[in-house]
Formats: sequence, C-alpha cells, structure tokens
Amino acid sequence: MQNRDEIFAILRDALVELFELDAERITLDANLYQDLEIDSIDAIDLIDHIKRQTGKKIAAEEFKSVRSVGDVVEAVHRLVNAVP
Repeated sequence: MQNRDEIFAILRDALVELFELDAERITLDANLYQDLEIDSIDAIDLIDHIKRQTGKKIAAEEFKSVRSVGDVVEAVHRLVNAVP
C-alpha cells in the first residue's frame, strides 16, 4: 500500500514527465486546471498513467470532482487502499 506522500511523489514525477511542468509548481494545493494548465485531454492521459502505475483505474466520474493535486492524491489513495 502507498501512503499519501509516496502517491504525491509519483504524481509529481508524472506531471513533470507527461506535461513538462516545473516540479516546484506542483503542490498539494495547486489547481490542475488553473495553476498547472491541465486540460481535459491531459486529464485523460493522467488517468491512464495512474492506471499503469497502480494497476487500477480511477473512474471518470470520480475524476470529475478532482480540482487540486491533493484531490488526485486522495482519489488514488482511496483507490489503492480500497478493501476488495
């Protein structure tokens, strides 16, 4: 199981790699759409990357409510720590 800090580190690295963002811009409070300029196509790429990293897919419905990097961390934390 991964804790929130590990998930944040993986997510930060993914955002840097996929979207060529500066790591310093990526904080838990950063808004994906306004601060990091992630668009809907980028969000799909991010969901796909998370699926490859975790082996689990985040439901698109759940991702619609995500606004900040911290929201993504929470969604992934719930996903990877869900009791089957």
